[in-house]
Amino acid sequence: MGKNKDNASAKADADTKSKKRDDELTSSDKKKVAEQASEKAAKAKAKAEKAPAKKKGSAKKASSKPATEAAKKPKKDEAVKAAKKVGKDKSTKKLKKKHKAQLSDFTSVLKVTPGFSLADLDASGTPAFDGDQKKAEKLMRKTGQELADLQERLYASERHPDGRSVLLVVQGMDTSGKGGIMRHVIGSIDPQGVELTSFKAPTKEEQAHPFLWRIRNALPKPGYIGVFDRSQYEDVLIVRVHDLVSRPVWMRRYGQINAFEESTVAKNTTIIKVMLHIDADEQKARLAERLDNPEKFYKFNPGDLKERAYWPEYQDAYQAVLERTSTDIAPWFVVPANNKWYARLAVQQLLLEHLRSFDLTWPEATFDVEEQKAALAQL
Repeated sequence: MGKNKDNASAKADADTKSKKRDDELTSSDKKKVAEQASEKAAKAKAKAEKAPAKKKGSAKKASSKPATEAAKKPKKDEAVKAAKKVGKDKSTKKLKKKHKAQLSDFTSVLKVTPGFSLADLDASGTPAFDGDQKKAEKLMRKTGQELADLQERLYASERHPDGRSVLLVVQGMDTSGKGGIMRHVIGSIDPQGVELTSFKAPTKEEQAHPFLWRIRNALPKPGYIGVFDRSQYEDVLIVRVHDLVSRPVWMRRYGQINAFEESTVAKNTTIIKVMLHIDADEQKARLAERLDNPEKFYKFNPGDLKERAYWPEYQDAYQAVLERTSTDIAPWFVVPANNKWYARLAVQQLLLEHLRSFDLTWPEATFDVEEQKAALAQL
């Protein structure tokens, strides 16, 4: 499995580098463009100096000379600016601007920015919210109807081939509350407009393909909200912690994931990546609760204790993920999750705020409404 993934990843990396070489000019090319612009300017100046002088008394004509020469004179500054822009990916810049999320409280406060430290985040905090559990649940009920309405508007556009879609990625350590998000947030909207995928250990078929193959196959269709319970990030988390593939292989995957997400956003899918962050003490308490309650035995997996032994390694792996893959068009949002009620509120508000930014409207009728009313009246 490691060899197949290594070869596939190496090929993808080579393709990416090849494309970059094709798209970008070297510094010498840029210099050449600037020199050509300077040469043209010098020739234009020499030509202007050789031109015959105007006769005296032609004040009217002389007054128009500066404007005429200015119109003919090459714009050196613009040429230099153009040279500096050579090799820049304008389409990517336009894409980032188009899909930049509309910032509001939870979106702006929870977004991962340069310098973010997971170790410094209070897992019991409630950023962007100063209420208690009771107020949080009240707010969720209040905004739940708006969320449902926006989701229905999104779903109503699913017949449009270029319609929008949303991908909510939920990551977190064992017991971090992913199941609660599925029940209390995703479970509160119309299931017919939701596509939920829970990623487990890859099957033999999935192992025979590049690691992003199964992820790409699970992307939401236009009009849908896709939800990933775990995701492509397992291939730079558990794979890294347990040395399931070589370091060069999983190191390349950060760039491959970024490229994949950029292409996904380009197809009108907004990606909301959420990490539910709990501390080690909270995880221990939740595991103990499962062992003390027969009704929660089904949630307990002895393997969870083995994974807990790698807590420091997982924290380092998550920090690397947040640093390397939180981009302008697909940023990470880290949600303190020691308080389950806050985590559910935060994810609901993140989803709501992004849907609000779409400015969704009901689609126009594709038929003659009055004609159909008349036909119905005859039945």
